Amino acid sequence: MLPASNFAGKWAGHLVEILHVILSFIVFLSLDFLETLLCAMYRCLDEFFEGKAPHCYCEKRTDGEEENEQSETLCGRKNLFGQMRFPGNPRRGKECDKVTSDHQHQLVNRWSDCGCESCVSWMKAGDQKLHFVVKEPSQDSSEGSKGNPIENVIFLHGFLCSSSIWTETVFQNLSESVKGKYRLFAVDLLGFGKSPKPRDSLYTLREHLDMIEQSVICPFDLKSFHLVAHSMGCIIALAVAAKYSKSVKSITLVAPPYLPSSKDGASLAVLNRLAGRRLWPPLLFGAAFMSWYEHLGRCVCFFVCRNHRAWESLLKPLTGRRDLNFIIMDLPRHTHHSAWHSMHNVICGGAKYMDDYLESLIENKVKLYVIQGDRDQVIPIECSINIRRKVPNAEVTIVPNANHNSVILGREKDFTETLEQIWVSSADINGTGTG
Repeated sequence: MLPASNFAGKWAGHLVEILHVILSFIVFLSLDFLETLLCAMYRCLDEFFEGKAPHCYCEKRTDGEEENEQSETLCGRKNLFGQMRFPGNPRRGKECDKVTSDHQHQLVNRWSDCGCESCVSWMKAGDQKLHFVVKEPSQDSSEGSKGNPIENVIFLHGFLCSSSIWTETVFQNLSESVKGKYRLFAVDLLGFGKSPKPRDSLYTLREHLDMIEQSVICPFDLKSFHLVAHSMGCIIALAVAAKYSKSVKSITLVAPPYLPSSKDGASLAVLNRLAGRRLWPPLLFGAAFMSWYEHLGRCVCFFVCRNHRAWESLLKPLTGRRDLNFIIMDLPRHTHHSAWHSMHNVICGGAKYMDDYLESLIENKVKLYVIQGDRDQVIPIECSINIRRKVPNAEVTIVPNANHNSVILGREKDFTETLEQIWVSSADINGTGTG
């Protein structure tokens, strides 16, 4: 028999879990109702400010088709009040698949998006390519590397980040030998940082891939390169690696969101696993709030992203810093449209392609490395374990006492040294390539 204390503790745990489930149901039921009201409100506001409201994803699909490579989670999210109709909020049926058809090629921001210079400067550019930072090999450091070809590395950031996560960490801690031999590209993904945030984009995996091709791979004529990616960027990096498997010398995934499942229902499985409708832990609740509620999420973006300059002005005297940390600066540098669609069409929608991408890497013997913190509350540690099972030759490193961000931040020098070792060992295995 169990000791009385263990028995009481077990039942106390069950009681807490039951209360958590009940409270979660009540809170998310209330959010479901509020979301339905906001759907009608935004429809009226969009019509007032823009003349015609774009379609949203509040209705389930009626044809069962996944068009334009969109995730089933966009229209497949459950809302108990989803069938309610308010004035000006008619049923939309199949039209939910045509969210941007009425706004093709419009570069004007929405009334609810920020219009400051830093957020709209991409509209004035002659070509709508991604913003990226290039660190060329330094001449001083390259004296000992003369005669050797340049190695290229493409860095892809995660959700609600930018290229700064690489330029402020890895770029600052490179060894002299790497500075002289490697050319580094830190990319702002489509819809984030200083890159374009077009209204007519659905931010699908293919669109992200195409923009990286058009902005970096093709213009610089990269014949071979390494890939380094964090979180959401890992899915895009795998898509790049699968297409350029003959050119990729190594791929390093930091906290990759990989949950193997059948292609049918894979996107919804990822949504429920990474953003389950629960109040605890807080990070999970935040992910659920922003993933399940299109219009509530738009409210958050309206108050935070649209007014990021005001928040920055307020935070600077409060923190006593002239320049805010790049993480704080990156957080609001997107539109709701770009974040919402990237979240669903890349993080969730990319799930059904992941196995194919990994199998392509296995077939072409691309060296795969995975790094994740053992205290990651955003991406379950099982994701890295799943990759090791799928790709037996993958090298998986679990960093103790590190979470989703501190696996890089706070240990920048160690992280950079690890990357350099990966690049050097991959060069030894594959032979030396050219730029």
